[in-house]
Amino acid sequence: MSDDGGPAFPVAESDKLYGSYGMTLRDWFAGQALAGDISADDVGTVTGLRSKEYAAMIAARAYQMADAMLEARKEPKA
Repeated sequence: MSDDGGPAFPVAESDKLYGSYGMTLRDWFAGQALAGDISADDVGTVTGLRSKEYAAMIAARAYQMADAMLEARKEPKA
């Protein structure tokens, strides 16, 4: 697994809740990719592919996109 990008919404050390910074940037990116994927979903709706396997595929795809976004952030800016 790649670097998680750190906290998505950084807070001061004194503001940490229950010893945690909350979701990671990787999780935030995956959630955004997931929302887009689901909103554009016609395959699952049309073919009835609503299953645990289908959900796992969509989730994996969201994290693949998140990992790609984290890698893209490492590229030098043009």
